[in-house]
Amino acid sequence: MRVFWKRRKQPSFLALLALTTNIVAPAVVAAPLQPGDDNTSTPIKHVIVIYGENRSFDHLFATYEPRNGESINNLLSEGIINEDGTPGKNFSKAAQFTASDRATFQIAPTKTGPYTTLPPVTAGGPQTKSDTSPPFNTIAEAQDATSDLLPRDLHLLLEGATGLKSGVVDTRLPNASKLPDGPYALTPGIPYNAYAASPVHRFYQMWQQMDCAVSHVSDANQSGCLNDLFPWVEATIGAGTNGGPLSGGVTPSGEGSISMGFYNVAQGDMPYFKKLSDDYTISDNYHQPAKGGTGLDSIIAGFGDAIWYSDGKGNAATPPAGEIEDPDPQTNTNNVYKEDGYGTTTTGNGGSYSECTDSTQPGVKPILDYLAALPSKVKANCDAGHYYLLNNYNPGYLQDGTVDKTTPFAIPPTSVPSIGDNLLDHAVSFAWFGEGWNQAVAQPTNSNNTYCNICNPFNYQTRFMANPALRGVASQDTQDFYDDLHSGNLPAVSFVKPSAVNDGHPSSSRFDIFEAFTKKLITELRKNPDLWKTTAVFITVDEGGGYYDSGYIQPVDFFGDGTRIPLIVVSPFTKGGHVNHSYSDHVSILKFIEKNWGLPAISDRSRDNLPNPLQDSDNPYVPTNSPAIGDLMDMFDFSDPGR
Repeated sequence: MRVFWKRRKQPSFLALLALTTNIVAPAVVAAPLQPGDDNTSTPIKHVIVIYGENRSFDHLFATYEPRNGESINNLLSEGIINEDGTPGKNFSKAAQFTASDRATFQIAPTKTGPYTTLPPVTAGGPQTKSDTSPPFNTIAEAQDATSDLLPRDLHLLLEGATGLKSGVVDTRLPNASKLPDGPYALTPGIPYNAYAASPVHRFYQMWQQMDCAVSHVSDANQSGCLNDLFPWVEATIGAGTNGGPLSGGVTPSGEGSISMGFYNVAQGDMPYFKKLSDDYTISDNYHQPAKGGTGLDSIIAGFGDAIWYSDGKGNAATPPAGEIEDPDPQTNTNNVYKEDGYGTTTTGNGGSYSECTDSTQPGVKPILDYLAALPSKVKANCDAGHYYLLNNYNPGYLQDGTVDKTTPFAIPPTSVPSIGDNLLDHAVSFAWFGEGWNQAVAQPTNSNNTYCNICNPFNYQTRFMANPALRGVASQDTQDFYDDLHSGNLPAVSFVKPSAVNDGHPSSSRFDIFEAFTKKLITELRKNPDLWKTTAVFITVDEGGGYYDSGYIQPVDFFGDGTRIPLIVVSPFTKGGHVNHSYSDHVSILKFIEKNWGLPAISDRSRDNLPNPLQDSDNPYVPTNSPAIGDLMDMFDFSDPGR
């Protein structure tokens, strides 16, 4: 059972600045504002960013219909499905294919034909209730697990057991083994309040799922990415094997076609986020900034850049051989990668690094060739001799500030600058509020911790983690967030991350629980009218979780972008149910922060240097000045001072 640890008194941000930037704190502080907090270009004085987990835009918004006068690009508007979730007149536009890749890794492998029926859908998530993890047996156990849900929503943590062993055919879907070739509705077979399995979401796998080639380029699809190999990648390599052979299962990887499932908001799924979408502003062209999973996408969300293997002192180094990616297929296999995984201490394998300027490195050449052949000649943005982290490894520090020596699969401490450096250097207050942080600090090696260490970019950085004063302010618990919210002392920029219980990750959490987590935050924020009227809340997820999406994907560099993901912006200045079409990704939030507070780009090579997209009225989803990402300012209406 999870224990919540008491809040530790942290030094004030002004004291922190005095210690680290030679800014002298005034003797009396009458307000929580820091020297740079009030210097904004808009009425927004507080930004709150909430990151859930692992859902693509179409996976959630497939059947969403916006208010009259607004347009949207989703499975329903494209005629791929009908409002009831059944196949639509253009269902074949989302057809998925089998392929063959038996020699060297290809991002557009040779297709061998469409599926007749999709691979069987498999189950995942807790089979029964438990006293120690969701779904719990009692409300008391749920109360012990989290304080970040409203009391009326705690019952959600008692619901949703699958009744099925993970990896078997998910018989809750009556046609799980006979699905037609395309997206399918998860509900009502797998209820919205039930746990379900998680698809593969890794770097080289997503490159293949997207099936990008210059030969596919058209006026409407200038990246040439067809998004038509999602189940094939699941059925061949899946989530990786750490260099070993594939284990048995319903399909070789045991995943089936989980990636093609979607929830049906038109039939009542995702009710709270539908209401927010109807009342405020959403984007239907917001993307995960990298291929793959939580680690790299969270890193780019905080750094505007990828980070690389070093000696821990800022010098590039070469990682151990077993930690270097090799997605070339094993001998006599179809797409079973030689080296790809999260790391196993028994074998010493777990490839997650690539030197992406070197075309002789496994997996690198087809990506570099593709980027160079595009009309926009996209640069890889990789520095020579640097091995970039592509998948999930622990940060170099444990939460108590000690270097992580518990596993070889932790990236050494990094000196790459982040948005935290930018804010700190310009005296703008900020914090990453992660649910479970206090427990993780007290027991950093406890395997039962539900704090997400790979989500917090500041946990990777020497500047923040090696300095106790900086560490205790830049990283805090969601309990601290609510203390600050209720006292009116929120920092200018707050990043909020739920624990593994509440983050909405498939299999280990549910999206209705993440809705409830967000509902509490919005509810408590609205209780403070003065704070509410100067705040913008950006609600998104770290990445798409490997779920299929039909939207355009812009090549930005070697690392991304990836599929569309949801973005809802809740603010008095985003009312009206508008759907924004400007191309953006997680770095767009950094661009918004920088523009609002008059900050420079993080570094010379970070993505916040990219221009805002220029749009063609005939196809607003594809920037005409690619690569380009927006700063999200066009999601707001600041023209009415009476709001």
